[in-house]
This record gives sequence, structure tokens and C-alpha cells, in this order.
Amino acid sequence: MNTEHSLASSSPLDLRAVHIQDQYWSSFVNLIRDTVLPYQWEAMNDRIESAEPSHVIRNFRIAAGLEAGNFGGFVFQDTDIYKWLEAVGYSLAVTPDADLELIADEAIALIASAQQEDGYLNTYFAIAEPGNRWTNLMDCHEMYTAGHLIEAAVAYYQGTGKSALLSVAKRLADHIDGQFGDDPGQLRGYDGHQEIELALVKLYEVTGEENYLKLASFLIEERGQQPNYLVEEWEKRGRISHWSPGVVQNNHQDLRYLQAHKPVREQEAATGHAVRAVYMYAAMADLALHLGDESLLAACKRLWSNVVHKQMYITGSIGSTHHGEAFTFDYDLPNDTNYSETCASIGLIFFARRMLQLEPSGEYGDVMERALYNTVTAALAIDGKSFFYVNPLEVFPAAGRGNPGKHHIKSVRQKWFACACCPPNISRLLSSLGQYIFTSGPDVLYTHLYIGTDTTNLTLAGRNVSLRLESGLPWNGHVRLRVASAAGNGVFSIAMRIPSWSDQTAFTLNGSPVEPEIRQGYAYLTHDWQEGDVISLDLDMEPKRIYAHPNVRANAGRVALQRGPLVYCFEEMDNGSSLPNLILPADADIRLVHIGNSVALHAEGFRQEDSDPANASLYRTSSLKLEKQSIYAVPYTQWGNRKPGEMLVWIRE
Repeated sequence: MNTEHSLASSSPLDLRAVHIQDQYWSSFVNLIRDTVLPYQWEAMNDRIESAEPSHVIRNFRIAAGLEAGNFGGFVFQDTDIYKWLEAVGYSLAVTPDADLELIADEAIALIASAQQEDGYLNTYFAIAEPGNRWTNLMDCHEMYTAGHLIEAAVAYYQGTGKSALLSVAKRLADHIDGQFGDDPGQLRGYDGHQEIELALVKLYEVTGEENYLKLASFLIEERGQQPNYLVEEWEKRGRISHWSPGVVQNNHQDLRYLQAHKPVREQEAATGHAVRAVYMYAAMADLALHLGDESLLAACKRLWSNVVHKQMYITGSIGSTHHGEAFTFDYDLPNDTNYSETCASIGLIFFARRMLQLEPSGEYGDVMERALYNTVTAALAIDGKSFFYVNPLEVFPAAGRGNPGKHHIKSVRQKWFACACCPPNISRLLSSLGQYIFTSGPDVLYTHLYIGTDTTNLTLAGRNVSLRLESGLPWNGHVRLRVASAAGNGVFSIAMRIPSWSDQTAFTLNGSPVEPEIRQGYAYLTHDWQEGDVISLDLDMEPKRIYAHPNVRANAGRVALQRGPLVYCFEEMDNGSSLPNLILPADADIRLVHIGNSVALHAEGFRQEDSDPANASLYRTSSLKLEKQSIYAVPYTQWGNRKPGEMLVWIRE
């Protein structure tokens, strides 16, 4: 396989080269390291009182022959510890911690002891169905689970230099490479849940072994081909699903749900399970990048456009139905029944970062920022010990309790989940946050996110450069990028993303106004940069009224508020109950106020009240009356951290 035709215009910086020091984001990074990772370790050991059991550590002990027992949890339960170890690897790369590293090393030794002689590793099939390996790719997540192991191994190797887990991952990847492909005797299959594809690209990047890139490409290209492998496999099993043992089905799983309804290059719209989709799109972008594949890049752009312009919520979340945690159809974006799984927004961020490597376009950075500042952080409680799996835009607690169609909508974060994919996914993203701020090419540095860094070290135009980024976001729009040191002389460019929410952005260089070259949402300043040079940006932080496309029926007659990267919401404790009865006048002034440590928004509006409270009729001819009321909005990312109650993003105007 020839990998010399890369389309990459830039690459992420080494995580160890970026040191986050930010008034807003440092608290998240520290919370993950100091609280969330230890808490999740306790959860995986089933030591959190009244939380859903994890089973994951015990499963590995049983698979390794260290204790007797039955498998517990879902078929993909192993992934909880793999994502946790990936997060630990990122954290150790930035902040060494001997105690945490010792715990991780012991966990890795346990994992290695459960690996079978031929390299296969999966505790479910080791314990529950040892004779059925690779017989149910549609349902059983074997490659998905392997993918998370591979990602953990790469991160831990890069963060610590230790190769024990990487050796485990390579043995498993080599086993899979021997089982799957288009050579005689191999299976022409692919997993029902994508993940291994992007993981194999990471394994290729760290090892240089092209067979891993070739396998990733095979798994992507084989998907959706006819005859369909997953359907043939289902027929061979007697039309029985893992999820309904012993029940012969008339119809197989909808292939659109698995993104296997047609070859990936022919897919035009996002369908099916949202997490599977964006993990696949991220892998497609990876392969387009490494292989210089313009056709695959065109498919990525087409799918990106459909997701972002027709199926994404204002908070950067995706997946509008809880039935299959899935996309539905264009512009179908209900607020009070949507799923918007946290993992899906994280996958969208993965996709966006890869598209930025292919093409520095402001829209990719805007979406990455939107999902990060809103959905991902909203899913994590401020104490780091509870989580949202689902991220609705409207919450009425009584409906969540009493309406079966809304049981997935919660007003209180949960301590853990039987299917706990989201908590460690949050940990691995926020632990690796330094890889999303910048990318660089030979002679250009792209700044995608305005997250403060103490030092960032890299090579540009053959020069060793050190930079410091200061940012007031999300509370103020002042940004400064300082050249702390720059050895030698030579021209290079610094490209700064101009956020779409900033209507007026002012630039200065060393205190003097400048007009940079603007291309695709980035401002380019080219200079023979020297120590002490400073670029300053002043971003427009005026609160904005946001209106949905008229085809989004759920938001007809409604408006949302945004300031900077933050989307705002209305909570019951600030505005009283029955939030849908609030009305924000179109001409109301929106002012900044402070609620706790947060910049909140305030306006004078109305509440629609019953004009005849003595009338008990469900329907009546008398109109409702309007009462004046002060209305307050707080950042969506912070909702549900004070007192449980109603929440609303889109308010009547």
C-alpha cells in the first residue's frame, strides 16, 4: 500500500508539547486527573455505592483464571477499562503521576493475562461463548472492543513509553488481520459497530506497519458491498440475534442503522446509530488523509455537510431519537425526546479535527468548539462524579418519569451506567484536549480553539518555536498569542480561526492594528516572527439571537440565545416552572448578569398565565393573559448543577 500521497495540510502537536493553562479549561483537565479518573477506577471495581455495577475488572479476573464466575454486563463491557486507560495515558503524558501509573500498569498486566495464545482478547467470548468468536459481527462488537484496546495501547505508549499494552494490542490486531481480508480463507466481514478502523490508523501511525492501514482500508471499503456480509452471517446463524437469543427473526437489523446499506463512498446522508456513523466518518477522513484519496474525502465532505447543516443541534449534539440512538431525517430535531448521546458529540469532534487536518476550514473548527463547549462539558457534573448519557434541549421531569417515550430524559446526572461508554469517553477527550487546540504544517501554525497554554513547543520553517496562548473565553473575547522564543530567522505563518459567532474581530500585531489575509474562516499573518511578538484578537461577545431553519418544525416561533461559544438555556430555579409559557420579546434588550461564577443573560419578558384559574376545563374559549416577568438564561453546559427541575433552550419569541 502506497502511503506517500497524503492530503494532510497539518498535523496535531505532540500532547507533551502543549501545556494547558486556562482560566476555564484547566479546571476541567484537573477535574479529570484528580477526581474523575480515580472515581471511574472505583466504579469499574464496583465500589461506588448505589451506582450501576460495572463488572469490568471482575470479568478480566475471571477470563484470566484468577477467580470463578459468570460474565457480567454487556458484550462490549471490556471497553470501559480500555477508554479509561487511554485517558490515563493522555493524562500521564502531560502530568506524570506515579500512583496512577502503578494502578494502570497493574490493570494492563491483568488485561495481558486474559489474552489467549493466538492473540484474541475479549472477556465475553472467553467466558460466555468461547466457541463463537467472529460469528456475529452484526451484534457483538468484537472489533469495536478491540479498537478501544488499540487506542488505549497507543495513548499509553505515547504517554509513558511503556510497550506492554501496545504488545497486547499488536497481537490482537495481527490476529484480526489474519482472520479478515480478501485473501483465500479469510472472512470478508466488518464490525457492526465501527471503531477499530480509526484505531488501526493510530496503530499504523505509531508503528509504521502498513498492514494496519491496509486492514483499516479493507474494513471501510468492504462495508455495504453486495452481497452484504452481515446479512449472510445473520442467515448462517439461523436468523437469530445476540439481543434476542433463541428467537428466529423475520427481518435482519436495518442496514442503515449500521451504515452498511451501501458502500461508504456512495452514502450521501447520515443514517442510523450516531456514534457508529461519526466514528466511521473519522476513519474515512483518516484514510483520505494518509492515502491521498480525493474520492473518500469527497464522501467525507458530503456526509459532514448533511450532519452539520441538516441534522445537528445548536449545542453540537447529534442523534435525534432514542430508538437506536440514531439520526432520523433532515431537519427532524425535536428538543424534548432527542437522544444526543455524549459519545456522539465526542465522535463529531474526532471527525472535525481530522477534517481540519485535511482542510483548514473555519466550519470544522466552529463545530468542534460548539460540541466541546456545550454538549461534552454539560454531560459532566461539576464535582466529576455523575454524568449525562443523553443531552436533551428541553426537560420536564414529570414527563421523564411518566411518559414511556421520554424515560431516557433525565434532569439529574447518574453516578454510572450499565452501558458506561460516555463517562470514560469524556475522560479521554478532555485528557487529550491539547491535541485539539493547534495543528501545524511545515511553515504554518493553525489555532483552532482559544484555550490558554503556558508553553507550546514546535518546529516551524526549520525553527524551534515556543508560544503562549492567553484566552478569556468563554467569558470575554480577549485572545493573545505571544512568541515566547523563536530560534534563528525565517518566515512562517500563524493562522487564527475567526469564530462564526464573532461578527466583528479586531487584530493587532505588537499593539498596532493589522488586516490579516482571510481564507476559509482563518486569519493568516505571515512574518519573520521573533521573541516577544504578540498577536491580539478581540472577538465580538455580544449575545446573539439564534433562529432555526424554517424546516425545523420543533423550533417554529422560538429563539435561542448564544454568547461567544456558549449556548444558553433557561432553568426552573431562575424562572419558575412551566418554562414553555415564557415569551422573550423580539425587541427585548439582553443584558449580562452574574449568577454564581457564571456570566448569565437577563431580559424582560412575559409569562402566559391562565386568565380564568377558576375554570377547570381542559379547553376553553377565553384567551390566556400575559404577565411581565424577568427572564434569566445560564450556559447550557452548566445546567442541572444546582437544583433539579425544568430546562429549556428554545424559548418562544
